[in-house]
Order: sequence, then structure tokens, then C-alpha cells
Amino acid sequence: MFESAEIGHRVDKKEYKARVPELRAALLDAQYTLLEQSRSPVVILVNGVDGAGKGETVNLLNEWMDPRHIRTVAFGQPSGDEAAMPEMWRFWQVLPPKGRIGILFGSWYTDPILAHVMGHDRKARFALRLEQIRQFERMLAAEGAVLLKLWFHLSHQAAKARFKALEKDPKNSWRVDKGDWERFKHYNEFVGVCAKALRKTSTAEAPWQVIEGADPAYRSLAAGDALLAALKVATAKPAKGSTRAAPPVAKTRAAVETAHSRTLLGSMDFTRHLNRKKYATELEALQARLATLSRDPRMAARSLVVVFEGTDAAGKGSTIRRVTQAMDARHYRVIPIAAPSDEERAQPYLWRFWRHVPRHGHATLFDRSWYGRVLVERVEKFCAEADWMRGYDEINSFEEQLAQAGAIVVKFWMAITPEEQLRRFEERKATPHKTFKITAEDWRNREKWPLYESAVSDMIDRTSTDVAPWHVVASNDKMFSRIEVLRHLCERMEAALGRQKAQARR
Repeated sequence: MFESAEIGHRVDKKEYKARVPELRAALLDAQYTLLEQSRSPVVILVNGVDGAGKGETVNLLNEWMDPRHIRTVAFGQPSGDEAAMPEMWRFWQVLPPKGRIGILFGSWYTDPILAHVMGHDRKARFALRLEQIRQFERMLAAEGAVLLKLWFHLSHQAAKARFKALEKDPKNSWRVDKGDWERFKHYNEFVGVCAKALRKTSTAEAPWQVIEGADPAYRSLAAGDALLAALKVATAKPAKGSTRAAPPVAKTRAAVETAHSRTLLGSMDFTRHLNRKKYATELEALQARLATLSRDPRMAARSLVVVFEGTDAAGKGSTIRRVTQAMDARHYRVIPIAAPSDEERAQPYLWRFWRHVPRHGHATLFDRSWYGRVLVERVEKFCAEADWMRGYDEINSFEEQLAQAGAIVVKFWMAITPEEQLRRFEERKATPHKTFKITAEDWRNREKWPLYESAVSDMIDRTSTDVAPWHVVASNDKMFSRIEVLRHLCERMEAALGRQKAQARR
């Protein structure tokens, strides 16, 4: 993998001085074009062998371009808060918006590689982490990001010579410490694992570029040329009439059968109900049960993510209030999701949800969620078919990462019949303090009931997984649906915490 980066590339001073002004001008011009278009972000991953000039190159790129529009972030070992989050969480937070450049110094490759080299991760775990990285990079590329992955390499001999030279230089001796020499002892294992990682993750949408780091002039020009090429890709005008390549989508049963009685939701029993007396008794018992669970000491090592989706006017808001009444307000957040803002549109689709992931000991309740990609965006054609189709896999991957980080993921779809929805719409329209709940968009969405019902059926089929199954609640009777939600939430938490169910299902 690194043979071509060990042949001794050199650039003489005369050539370097002649090329730098032209390269700097081209980089600045491309950077300002990127900023003006604000169509794509450029994400630069900087990894490689210690002593190969990674830091010097990053500093130089910031010097050659306008650093006001570049965000450079260096990553070490995950801190306490970061370790309690999904593995990619700290990288999600610093992705550049469209039009900007982000330089990630020590990226999402560093920890998987080091963990495998040091024997902390076995082969299967290492392979799983690389696959998650491939999925993440595919998602970034599909969202329009241009990824430039630079690996700075030194041969064993060159790395040793570089360390000794830095130690002897009074101005640079601080760059080498005992830890560097300790890691150098594992050079062969490190390079072997790195070669495997680069081969597995050098894809068409995110290829690796290996740069020999022994000669500063060669290294600098090679990195600058690679960045200029990436900027040209990011700012290139799309070919007229071009579309994202994607195979034809086979229609599922739910997409073909749009009659209400022949879909998953249409087959539910909407007649189930509770009388007010039984509702009050069960509500008190279940809220007490949830209060105890949410304060369980074992929740200090877990988090809770609850997703509420459903038909308009299905009672999501009132159900969320019954859930939060049993919880400590200091330890939960309710996130209502509306149309994305300009800031959110400048990031990958999942970004606005990534930043609300709760840390251990806390809960986040989403009133609508990331499922908008495969529901409203699909039905209203706000995105291409290829985008919402890949959304299923991206959502499943996201929820799997949440679960791996200790989150208890609970998802509810609250369903009502068209007749009940109409009754509630009319009631809201006639009630002064409820008129704000009904909008022209609600009436318009109602006209597309069959399309939404098909999308929901597909969504449940494709995203109900072992770690994050859907629970569909018949919600024509609000009292019944609130109790159903509370009961299922408690059962999911008890199962996750290793408790036996306190009560048998009635």
C-alpha cells in the first residue's frame, strides 16, 4: 500500500519557489468560489505516521488560503463526555457547512487503528468499525460533501531519522516525547493495520491519497495539489440534466396497495379504549413506574432517546406531556422538529438530530424526527428518490450507533383513522384556544393520506430493527394510547436495564 510513498520523492527549492505563488492563487480562487456557491462542503482528513509533517502541512494550508473560512479541529483520545456518546458524535459536531472547508486532524480513523494495533479491538470489531466509517462517508458524499483523505507516510528508516533530527533541534525538540518513541516501537504493526484500513476504506466517493512526508517541499506541493483538485470537484458545474445514479426502486406491497383497509395501519384495531376511571388509575401507576426507572442508578450509564411520530392530530403532544410529567426536568429535553433552517440545510440531513443526542443519565424526546426524510420529504418530493431510499440505511446505522453508545431507543408511531382525524380537525377549528394547532398544511396533507400511509408502511418495514423496533399505537382513543405508550416505554427501559417486568401485560 505504501511502496510508492517510500521511493524518495524530492522537489528542489527552485521548483518549489516557482510553483507556490501560482498554487496559492489557484487555491484562494477556488476557495472563494466554493464559498460563493455554498453548494458543497470540503472535508479534509489528515492522518499518517508520526513525524510525517501532518501539523506543518495543516498550518501551511491555512496560511495559503483564507483561514476565516476554514475550521481546523484536532482530535485526541475521547474525553469523558465524548466517551459517553456515539463514537462519531464528536465528529458530527464539527462538520463544515456548505461552502466551507473543515480540516480534521486525527480523524475517525485514528481510534479504530490504534485500538486494533494495541490489541484492544479484535479483528471482527475492527472490521465493524471500518464498515461504519464507510457507511458514514457514503452518506456525506451523497449529501454533497467532497472528502479529501490524506495519509502522510514515512518509511521506518525515515521516521527514525525524522525523530532524531527533531530532538536535536532546540526549536522543535518539543515535538518528540517518550510517547512518540513508544509508539515507534510498534511501527511495523501500525503500518500493517493502516495499510489494511486504507485498502478497505478507499472508495470511489472517498479515496485515500498517500503522500510521502520526508521532503517538506514535495509534501507541501502534493497536499496543495490534492486540495486544489478537491475544490475543483466541489465547485464544478453539474452537467445539464445529470441526476444521481441509482437503480430503479422496486415498489413494495405497501406502495402499490393504497386502499386504507389493505395497509399495515389499516389493519389495526382502532376500537380499543379506556374509561376515565381506569385511565386515571393506570396513569398514576405507570407514571410512578417511569419515575422510578428514569431515576434508577443504572441510568447513569445509559441514555434514553424516544421518538414520537404519527398522523397529524394523533395526540403526540399530549402524550409527551404525560411522559415528561414523570421525569426530572433537569434530565430531559423535548425537541420539536419543524422544517429545517438555513443553517441546517447547509449540513448533512442528520446533523440537526446528531446535536441533540443526550449524554448518559439524560433523555431526549423528539416530537417528529429524522423520519421526515422517508415520510414528508418522500411524499412531497422535497428530495430525490435516491435520497430517501438511502435514508433507510442511514437511519438504521444512526440508531445502531446510538444503541452501541448505551442509548435506549424507543420509537412510537401514533395512528388514527381518517374519520377521527377529520373530527379532531373540526374540533380544533371550532375551539379558540386550539385554532393554532390547525393549519392549511394539515388540510393539504390530509389529501395525500394514501401516499403517507404507504410511506409509513415502508418505513416500519425497513427501520424496525432489533435495537430500535417500532411500536405502533392505535390512537383513536387518547386515553388508551397514552397508557399504551407509557407501558411500552417502561417495559423497554426495564428490559434494557435487565429488570424483570414488574407487571404482566393486562
